[in-house]
Amino acid sequence: MMMLDVFSRVVHIATAIVLLGGSSYVLLVLMPELQQREAAERTQWLEKLRSRWQPIVHAGIGLMLLSGFYNYFRAMPLHKGHGLYHALIGTKILLAVVVFFLASVLVGRSARFETMRRDATRWLKIVCLLGLAIVIVSGYLKVSGNIVLPAP
Repeated sequence: MMMLDVFSRVVHIATAIVLLGGSSYVLLVLMPELQQREAAERTQWLEKLRSRWQPIVHAGIGLMLLSGFYNYFRAMPLHKGHGLYHALIGTKILLAVVVFFLASVLVGRSARFETMRRDATRWLKIVCLLGLAIVIVSGYLKVSGNIVLPAP
């Protein structure tokens, strides 16, 4: 069981690195460069970027959900009575749901969310800030003593 726990944790963290790192790269490197382009060229580049990034985002959300639920259900018995742990995990999950929604909207094609995609820089800032908040909560939980690791 320990190997599965390690595998799930590695998948979860590696996927978070790819998704948050990719979103940060788009926000901090690609978007400023694209703002200097003509509107038609910018639209073309954004569509190429969206078509390549979409399967990565969708697969990443799936992996985050699978590994996250596994990690959550494995950790719950170890945290009975740890109110702060439960509050922070709940906060982390709610923030993740918002990030998943925004990331899906930004790579999606639904006409309903076109106005959000047109203001992608703003929404990417929110995704990255929420992602950073999730990392902070996770880091705190890891070092605060609120996490009890199972015996090998």
